[in-house]
Amino acid sequence: MTDSTELAAEDRKIVTLARSVRARNGVPEGAAVRDETGRTYAAGTVALESLKLSALQTAVAMAVASGATSLEAAAVVSEAGTASDADRAAVRDLGGPDTPVLLAGPDGTLRSASTAG
Repeated sequence: MTDSTELAAEDRKIVTLARSVRARNGVPEGAAVRDETGRTYAAGTVALESLKLSALQTAVAMAVASGATSLEAAAVVSEAGTASDADRAAVRDLGGPDTPVLLAGPDGTLRSASTAG
């Protein structure tokens, strides 16, 4: 495992944003994405009776709704061991198959780094 301090500064930032959302909102997951202009979007899990979205799906939706046309990177903070296929698909739809997807534990420790592909 790699400590998040070994990440590039911009990647460390989105892990920190994802971690903050998770803690502040008391949700199972926090996520953040960075678009092609460097803007970041952070979100937590949405669990309404009529709408269920993972934190990463919500962050991607926020980026799209704000006019982003591509993603540079995505991060999820969760107890889970891997990003789901649905999460990677959402990132891939906007960012392409080579977009990095970082998964960190609640303490910010990087558990895995893969691509959306």
